[in-house]
Amino acid sequence: MSQKKTATIIAAHGRHYLAEADGQKLQCVTRGKKTNVAVGDLVHITLTSPDQGVIDKIEERKTLLYRSDQYKSKLLAANLTQLFIVVATEPGFTDDLVSRALVAAEAAGIEAHLILNKVDVVDALARTRERVAPYAALGYPVHEVSATAQPEQTLATLKPLLAGASSILIGQSGMGKSSLINLLVPEAAIATREISAALDTGKHTTTFTRLYHLHELGPDASIIDSPGFQEFGLYHLSEGMLERAFVEFEPYLGHCKFYNCRHLSEPQCAVLAAVEEGKITRMRHQLYAQLLHESSQTLY
Repeated sequence: MSQKKTATIIAAHGRHYLAEADGQKLQCVTRGKKTNVAVGDLVHITLTSPDQGVIDKIEERKTLLYRSDQYKSKLLAANLTQLFIVVATEPGFTDDLVSRALVAAEAAGIEAHLILNKVDVVDALARTRERVAPYAALGYPVHEVSATAQPEQTLATLKPLLAGASSILIGQSGMGKSSLINLLVPEAAIATREISAALDTGKHTTTFTRLYHLHELGPDASIIDSPGFQEFGLYHLSEGMLERAFVEFEPYLGHCKFYNCRHLSEPQCAVLAAVEEGKITRMRHQLYAQLLHESSQTLY
């Protein structure tokens, strides 16, 4: 009689997954060619050997974060409660990526925060604070830390935020995401090597998304580390989802002259009026227009 288990997916690479059930790690594959499993998914597995199994079913997800381009979508993580976008004083970060990640979080119903890392680089601090101020003005908390120069203060800042929550860290390469993970999860490097061996990823040790349990912060506390990426496509978001994912549009929705207003160039548009009055920044409205254009290009 084959044994069945319920497990959490803790790492993914291609079609290979690593699940964890009661502290035991299981190498898993999906039935057929389906690869719609995400890190953070709760799955039902049929064991084929003591440490291997086949994923039969994915439990219904509370949330799903993913990005997409013209041709396909890429699942980032499931069942998240919050997303932390890591930016730094140096190297420079792109506002486009930050804004897209915030839109993705809003659309998925996930709370979003910014972590401003490397605040010990004082020369660039004032300028970087200015750059993150518009996000803080929209209501997204900005937490200032320095993972390498001030590790104790960084832990004191982040631990209360991570307690009892399922979080993901995302950001461009070079923002210090790995330093933050290593600080929060001291055994991360060893775990990564073990997973790399289990998933047979060879040299590509940093190209997979990985979930770490934060047991000291509560039974359900976990943090997901995703590979650094430079682009965050949101081709899957519909027009209605997009306008609602820009939090600053909310007071003006439903007040345009035309009920099907796209907020691009229509007469008597409440959103465009708010842009003219400086209540909505031009940078964010331009991103909205760009995302609207992208969502009309999908081929899948």
